[in-house]
Amino acid sequence: MTHTIKALKTGVVKVGVIAMLLTSCDKGFEELNKNPNVYTEPVIGNLFTTSLIRTAGVGTADRNRTNIKYFGATMQYMAALGTNWSGDKNFENGQFGDFFETAYNVHLKELQQVLALTEGKPEMVNQNAIANIWRVFILHRVTDLYGDVPYSEAGQGFLTGNFKPKYDKQSDIYPMMLSALESAAGKLDAAKPSYGASDVIYQGSVPKWKTFAYSMMLRLGMRLTNVDAAKSKEWVQKAIAGGVMKSNADIAKLNHVVGNTNTENRDAAELKRESFPESNVGKGPVKLGKTLIDLLQSYNDPRLPFYATLWEGNILSMQAAKLPTTTNPALQKGLPNGYDASTIKQVIPNWSNDMLVSYSEPNTGTIASLSAPTVLQSYAEVEFLLAEAALRGWESGSAAAHYNAAINASMKSTTLFPTNAFNYSISQTAIDNYLAANPLNGATFALQMEQIHTQFYLAHFMWYDFFEAWSNFRRTGYPNLIPPNYPGNFTGGKHLLRLRYPISEASLNKANYEAAVASQGPDLYTTPVWWDK
Repeated sequence: MTHTIKALKTGVVKVGVIAMLLTSCDKGFEELNKNPNVYTEPVIGNLFTTSLIRTAGVGTADRNRTNIKYFGATMQYMAALGTNWSGDKNFENGQFGDFFETAYNVHLKELQQVLALTEGKPEMVNQNAIANIWRVFILHRVTDLYGDVPYSEAGQGFLTGNFKPKYDKQSDIYPMMLSALESAAGKLDAAKPSYGASDVIYQGSVPKWKTFAYSMMLRLGMRLTNVDAAKSKEWVQKAIAGGVMKSNADIAKLNHVVGNTNTENRDAAELKRESFPESNVGKGPVKLGKTLIDLLQSYNDPRLPFYATLWEGNILSMQAAKLPTTTNPALQKGLPNGYDASTIKQVIPNWSNDMLVSYSEPNTGTIASLSAPTVLQSYAEVEFLLAEAALRGWESGSAAAHYNAAINASMKSTTLFPTNAFNYSISQTAIDNYLAANPLNGATFALQMEQIHTQFYLAHFMWYDFFEAWSNFRRTGYPNLIPPNYPGNFTGGKHLLRLRYPISEASLNKANYEAAVASQGPDLYTTPVWWDK
């Protein structure tokens, strides 16, 4: 018994000594096991940069299939003889849900982490406010494309495990977005830190983000003109009082550099890869639209050489030599929308595909360059909207003065594009002559609205911002576009009014999808969104 107790005591001592040794040896293990070259905590700046770049465009899914093939074509900026350019013929191709899925799975993903990491931290008030402004930018495009969509519960899958978010009504989303912009703009404090170099749009400038917030408020406020004029006026006037863009220096844009898919302009890369490769030798089935070219020529618009070229000018190695000739306005010709290689003979009886070489393409030395900027909102757009606000009596300035400022800003924006291949700029004299020849002088409100928004249409081609051109067209009806009626089209010969939800939503988020369809109307391309009255 004594021996047993003695042995037990000895064992306890040994276990204690071993435990002490192990505890002592464990000190520092945690630090030793950390790789000093690997981040173990989220880097907020990097997350924000990723969201900015991905939202500007990741390529095929959001930019090529949606912005270009649907909206670039339905707005008749471009035309295609094939059927894969859905907006050209309003022909089903199965890519209608791509932007929806990309926005929630890619554009919003890192941003939701930024919001969670900065929420309630006074020293990070600017980071949180700017992230909220960016969230509105991301989601306003989703709701404008599809109507009722997840908003209040959007992007919560990674943080809370909510993979089946409810759909909010667009009539509720717009007030939430406008209030979010107002709240975020009110919290911005130029005396506190921001994102610095991680902000690849405004380089950490808090005043610029405030200006962007109010300029977005102007865009969204004006969207309500046909559905709630009183609220539209209220928000437009709030935006103006808050301070919208005052010059091209305020443009919200992401600059691009040739080199890799993370830095180059994705619209240009996709077009060059698929629609305008040099191997086509000018006989590819995609060209600039007749509607666009005819309008530019009728106005004697000095932007035409900047926008368009014959195919030889898009041979990269020869651009410096070819573009001065191939951009001659008299040589430009647009392809009619809504035809294929056979039916186009209905409007061009002697048609052969060899004739494609004489039709215009987007200038890949300028607006379709791999180093062209992605513009998210321009000063020119702001001035066009202010012209309408003044026309409505909501702004004390002159509608004509804002109209002139918008066109002037658009034409001067050519200096933001690369000039190594085509050193083209529009002189102030040319701009003044254009304004003198095309004044805002319509005899009625409707005629002046048509003048303002036809110029809005022409200006937005520069930025490849077909999202906004299409939304503005649905709201105003300008320019006057005649929809194609290609056999088997999905709109019955009417204009495209929205995109259908992704097929995946009907199975993966079935209950919420069905509730949205029951509320909004059939999941069709001809079902208008709430503000489109």
